[in-house]
Amino acid sequence: MFENQTNSTEIMKKLFKYLKVFGLIIILLAGGFVLFIFATWNKTFEAAYPEIKASTDSTLIARGKYLAYGPAHCATCHVPMDKMEAVENGEQIPLSGGWTLPIPPGTFRARNLTPDKETGIGNLTDGEIARVMRHSIGHDGRPIFPFMPFQNMTDEDVTALISFLRSQEPVKNLIAPSEYTFLGKMVLATGMIKPIGPTEKAMSSIEKEASIPYGKYLAYSVANCVGYHTERDLKTGKFTGPDFAGGMIMPPDEFSGGYSFMTPNLTPDQGSGIMAQWTEAVFIQRFRNGRLIEKSPMPWGSFSRMEDVELKALYLYLASLQPVENKIEKIVFAPDEEMSNN
Repeated sequence: MFENQTNSTEIMKKLFKYLKVFGLIIILLAGGFVLFIFATWNKTFEAAYPEIKASTDSTLIARGKYLAYGPAHCATCHVPMDKMEAVENGEQIPLSGGWTLPIPPGTFRARNLTPDKETGIGNLTDGEIARVMRHSIGHDGRPIFPFMPFQNMTDEDVTALISFLRSQEPVKNLIAPSEYTFLGKMVLATGMIKPIGPTEKAMSSIEKEASIPYGKYLAYSVANCVGYHTERDLKTGKFTGPDFAGGMIMPPDEFSGGYSFMTPNLTPDQGSGIMAQWTEAVFIQRFRNGRLIEKSPMPWGSFSRMEDVELKALYLYLASLQPVENKIEKIVFAPDEEMSNN
């Protein structure tokens, strides 16, 4: 009996020793991983500068202004937080930056896009600005998180936007850099977030007509319908569901009053898709009506001022999609209410 107790004691000592070694290995691995994150997250990237030159042509500048305050909704983000309601109501103030979005990877702040040389784009070349739009790479090589869908925008529209930005009055408004959480630094260090570039050779221009091709262009490369009406991982920005089938969670922000949203299914599925229920006239009128749900995160102000030809093109494209069954039971969730699309 004494011998059995001795053996048990020896086994426990050995087990405790192994656990200590195992724990030390775990601590070393975790510490090494943390060191790796902090040593490698701040990567820079390279890409060719697009051969885009700003123009003083009034027609191009007008097109750029229309895109910025309309379908491309640049003004939804690149204005001070206290001016967002004014922009929503149609006021065309300079795009001096300031919008702030806190999400799991960090706190992101929209830059000053006026030509101010100290705090805006005044010292950036046209190529540097175009590279941000096309390749998601900042002038300093930093990767830009996937908020802007302009990678496949036509040369003409990129030129128009940059031409408009150059035409604004300079506004001195220093915007603090975006700040990454440890999670954000981790996804950058491990390559889960990389700059997004064009998926095809950029078109020089596109016919602005009520057509499926133009509607697809608007939905993917201008208005970012696909970016919001597709389920995504908010930690990395990667798409996890079928295009336009809805289900993306929009967490509460400064303007939502604690409410969260889930985007609806835009495919023409008879049982679960919005487009199956809407005629072209109803679709256009819905945009003209603007924001009906008070805290909705959709930039209804910008979209309500879109031209009929573009709304018709969007309708034709969305109605042509392959139906996807994805029932979104609820799109507005009260504070602390559990979100589910099942």
